[in-house]
Amino acid sequence: MIELRELTPQDWALWRELRLAALAESPHAFGSRLADWRDAGDDRWRARLALVGSVNLVALLDGVPVGMASGVPGDGDRTVELISMWVAPAGRGRGVGDALVNAVESGARRASATTVELAVRVANAPAIALYARHGFTDTGRTPADDATEKIMAKSL
Repeated sequence: MIELRELTPQDWALWRELRLAALAESPHAFGSRLADWRDAGDDRWRARLALVGSVNLVALLDGVPVGMASGVPGDGDRTVELISMWVAPAGRGRGVGDALVNAVESGARRASATTVELAVRVANAPAIALYARHGFTDTGRTPADDATEKIMAKSL
């Protein structure tokens, strides 16, 4: 059974555990590096979870944390950006990614957003397939002219 838990800054240790696991297991999928976060103090972790307007989620599969995602205010005033998305190998193919994407979209709707955007590595075919399955399409844009990533978006 998949359970989603919305985190608060007090949950920083759980967020840290999953984020470091994500950066270690899938470094190719993220712009951040493990070295950027490994020695970060709890203040930095709390601040990440305290971002105004954000929704930070952890997915538990049979009580074990196996995934994470955030929805944060985007560049447009009615845009939410899906970031920090990761599913541990133990959760892949079991609906965890779908549950996280759906939850971020629900949070975006509650915030009256009209669009959800995300940046994904062009070489990350499984992630692109997940997002496409949820109706995200390639915008033709890249973040900061980074040819290794593309921006996908979905109108709500």
